[in-house]
Amino acid sequence: MNIPQPSKKNNDKPDYLYRSGVGIMIINSAKQIFVGKRIDNHSDAWQMPQGGLDAGESEDDAMLRELKEETGIVKDNVKLLKKSEIHYYYNLPYKLQKKFWGGKYLGQKQRWYLIEFCGDDSAINIKTEDPEFSEWKWVEKDDIVGSIVSFKREMYEDVLKEFCDFL
Repeated sequence: MNIPQPSKKNNDKPDYLYRSGVGIMIINSAKQIFVGKRIDNHSDAWQMPQGGLDAGESEDDAMLRELKEETGIVKDNVKLLKKSEIHYYYNLPYKLQKKFWGGKYLGQKQRWYLIEFCGDDSAINIKTEDPEFSEWKWVEKDDIVGSIVSFKREMYEDVLKEFCDFL
C-alpha cells in the first residue's frame, strides 16, 4: 500500500520568525474531526484547536493546556494516537502579520497532535474563561479543508496525510 507522506512546507525563512506552537486534531469514535468557529472572525472560517507555547513550556504540556482552554476537554477524556513527525509552518497573510503577536512573527511553526476524544459530547465546553470559538461541530475528514481559512489549507492537507492511517 502506498501511503502519502507529509511534506514540510518549504520554508526558506529562519525559525525565529515563526511563533512556536501546537495544533490538535481531535477525533471521535466515528472518526469525525472537531472544528471550532473562531470567535474573532465574522466569516464562516473554522479551525482545529491550536496555540503557542508559553515560555519554558513543552509541546506536550502546551497541547494539554490549549485543549482545555479552547474546548474544555481534560486529559482524562483523551487518548494520544500520534504526534506529527515534523513541524508544520503557515504564514499569516501580510495584512494580518502586524495585527497578531505584536508583528513579531510571519506565522506559526506547529507540532500537531492526533488525539481521540473518549468522553461524551457534554464534556466539551467552548464557553471557557477566554473563549476562542463561538460554536463547534464534528466534521468528516473530506469536508475539513474546504471550511478552513485559505492560508492554513495546505498545512491542514499535509496534517491529514500524516494522520491518514487513523482517520
